Amino acid sequence: MMRLGMHADNMRTISQSFDAALDMGQKHGLEFTEAGFTQGNYYVQWMGYEPSVSSIQNPIEIRRKCEAKGLPFSALDCAFPMFSYEGANYGVHYMQQGIMYGKLLGCTKIDSTDSAFKDPDLTLDEIWDITIRNYRAILKWAEDFDMIICIEPHGELTNNVEYMYKLFSYFESEHLRLNMDTGNTFIAGNDPLEFLKPLRKYLVHAHIKDVSAELAAALRGEDTGIACSESPIGEGVNAQNISDIIKYLKETNWSGDLSIECSGTEENIRKSVEWLRPQI
Repeated sequence: MMRLGMHADNMRTISQSFDAALDMGQKHGLEFTEAGFTQGNYYVQWMGYEPSVSSIQNPIEIRRKCEAKGLPFSALDCAFPMFSYEGANYGVHYMQQGIMYGKLLGCTKIDSTDSAFKDPDLTLDEIWDITIRNYRAILKWAEDFDMIICIEPHGELTNNVEYMYKLFSYFESEHLRLNMDTGNTFIAGNDPLEFLKPLRKYLVHAHIKDVSAELAAALRGEDTGIACSESPIGEGVNAQNISDIIKYLKETNWSGDLSIECSGTEENIRKSVEWLRPQI
C-alpha cells in the first residue's frame, strides 16, 4: 500500500508556517507529513514564515497536533551534507539529535544526503572513507532507536547510482535505506525509473517532484537537485517518469510513503493530489 502525503517545506516557498502545512495537508485528505529539523532558534520560523520544526520545541506536543489532524510524521528531514568533513564535524551530531527528536515525533525515518558537488580538495577515496565513518557513527544511534536513515539523491555522488549501490551494499543494513527523489534524479540528467530499479530493494520513502519545462531547459544535466517543483505534479516534463515509477512500484508490490514536493500554493497542492491519487 502506498500512502500520499507532503513535505511541509512546500510552504517555505510561499513563506508559510508548519501549522499552515498541516492545514493544507488536512484539507486535501493527505495521510502524513514530514518537515525539516532545525537546532535552536530561527527567527523566521518563529515569525511564522518557515515550516520546519525546532529542537527546542516539545516533540510530543507537535506529535499530538499532527495526529489530531490525521497527519502523523513519516520522516524528519535532516538533510545535512554527510559526504564531507563538515558532515563529520557538524552533521553527525545534527543527525543524532534528529534521530532522538524524530523518535519522539513518532516517525521512523530520518532524511540524509550529500552536498551538491563533491569537495574538489578531496579524492573519491577520501570522500568514501569520510562517508563510511560518518554513517557508521549515525547508524549506531539509528539501530538503538530503531530508526531508518534514508539517503536522498540530491548531489553529485548521490545521483550516481553505482555509488549509491556501493554505499547501501557496503552496510547492507535495514537501518540505511533510500529516499528516492524523482525531481533531483531527473534534473541531474538521470532517467528516474532506471536510477531507481537497481536500488529498489533499499527504497522506503520517496519525494515526488515534477520539473517545469523552463527549469529543465536551464538546469538539466548542470545541477544535481531542486528544492521543489514550481509546477503542480503532473504538469511538468517529469510527469511521465513519475507515472512510470508509480506503475513500477505497484508491479513490484512496494509499500511506503510518497511525499509531494511542490510550491505549496492551494492550486499546486490540489492539482498534484488530483493527478497522483488515481495513479496510486
